Amino acid sequence: MAIAKLGLRENAFQFWLLVLVNAFVGAMIGLERSVIPQFAEVNFGLNGNSALLSFIVAFGLAKSGANLLMGKLTGRFTRKQILLLGWSFALPVPWLLIYAPNWNWIIFANLLLGINQGLAWSSTVVMKIDLVGEKNRGLAMGINEFAGYLAVGLMAFLAGYLASEFGNVVTAFIPGILFSMAGLLISLLFIKDTYAHVQTETLQTNIPLLQNVWKDTTWRHSNLGSVTLNGFVNNLNDGILWGLLPVLLASKGYTIKEIGMLAGIYPVVWGLGQLVTGKLGDLVCKKQLLSLGMVLQGLAISGLLFSQSLPILITALVLLGAGTALVYPNFITLVAENTHPGQRPQSLGIFRFWRDFGYVAGAVLAGIIGDLFGLETVIIGTALLTVGAGILSEIRMCCTNKLLWRSEECQKFTPAI
Repeated sequence: MAIAKLGLRENAFQFWLLVLVNAFVGAMIGLERSVIPQFAEVNFGLNGNSALLSFIVAFGLAKSGANLLMGKLTGRFTRKQILLLGWSFALPVPWLLIYAPNWNWIIFANLLLGINQGLAWSSTVVMKIDLVGEKNRGLAMGINEFAGYLAVGLMAFLAGYLASEFGNVVTAFIPGILFSMAGLLISLLFIKDTYAHVQTETLQTNIPLLQNVWKDTTWRHSNLGSVTLNGFVNNLNDGILWGLLPVLLASKGYTIKEIGMLAGIYPVVWGLGQLVTGKLGDLVCKKQLLSLGMVLQGLAISGLLFSQSLPILITALVLLGAGTALVYPNFITLVAENTHPGQRPQSLGIFRFWRDFGYVAGAVLAGIIGDLFGLETVIIGTALLTVGAGILSEIRMCCTNKLLWRSEECQKFTPAI
C-alpha cells in the first residue's frame, strides 16, 4: 500500500472540500439559532423558559450521543460512511420544521439535527486531522471551526431577515432543504476516505496509548480532563445563550430583525476569530489560550445582562465571540496532540460527548433556574461558572509546546518532545 502524504498543502483539495461540507453542517443549525424561541411562542403558544429550551435538550442529547457513537463506529465503518450517515439524518429536518403541526415535531427535528451534527461535524473534524498530521493542526482546526461557526452566524442573520421580511418564521427554514442536499451530494461524490493517512501517522507517532480512554479523556489526564471540563462549560453557556439571548434581547425592547442581527454577532466573531486563534495554538501554550478565553467569555456574559445601550451590547457580544474563538479550535487540537492516532476518534468522541452534553445541562439549568429565580440569576451563574472553569484549567493544565511543557503531571501523560 502506498504511503499517504500528510499535510494541509499536500491534501488541499480534500481539505477544502471538507471545510465546505462543514459549512453546510453549521448552516443547518444556524437557521434555528435566532428564531426558535419566537417560533415557539407565536406558532405554538409556548411560554416559560423550560418550554422554549426543551428543543435544545433534545438537540444536545442527540448530538452528544452521536459524538460518542462516532468514536465507536470508526472501528467498524470508514470516516466517509459515517459522514454520509450523518447527512442522511439531516434531510428530513427542514421539512419537519416547515410543516410542524405541534411542538413534538420540533423536538423530533432537533433530535435528528443533533445526530446529524454529531456524526457529520465529528467526521469532518477527524478527517481533517487525519489529512494534515501534526504540522499546522491548529490552523486546520481554526479553518474548520471558522467555516462551521461563520455559517452558523450568517444563517442566524439570514433566518432573522427572512422571518422579518415575510412575516412568517417558517420561511427561515426553507434554505435548509438546499443545505442538506448539497452536503450529502458533495460528501457522496467528492469526499475520499482518510484511512491511508491514519496508517501513515500511526507509523510516525511516538504518543503512547492511553490506559483507559474514557477515564483519561473525561478527567484523569491533566490536559484531556481539563479540556473536557472547559468544553462542557463552554457549551453549557452557549446552550443557555442560544435559548435565552433572544429572550433577553426581547426584554430590552429589540425587534425580531434586530435580535437576528445581534444573535448572529457572537457566532460570526467566534467563526472569524478562529482563523487567528487556531494558528496561534500552533505557536504558543494552549493552556493560556483556554484560560484567557474562558475568563473573557464569563466577563462578556455578565456584560450582556447589564448592557443597556446598543454599542455596549454589541461590544459584549464581540468579546463573547472572541473568548469562544480562543478556546474552540484549541479544544480539538489539544485532544489530538495528547492521543495516539488509533485512539483519537474515541477520545475526540468522548470529549465531544461531554462538551455537547453541556447543551443539555445548560438548557435544563436555564429553564428550571430561569423559571424559579429569573433570567438575571441564570446569566450571573453562567458567568461565574465560566470564569471558574478557566481558572481551574490554568491551575491544572500544562503546556505541550516544545519550550513550555515541563511538569511531572505532564510527563506522566504526555510524551517527551
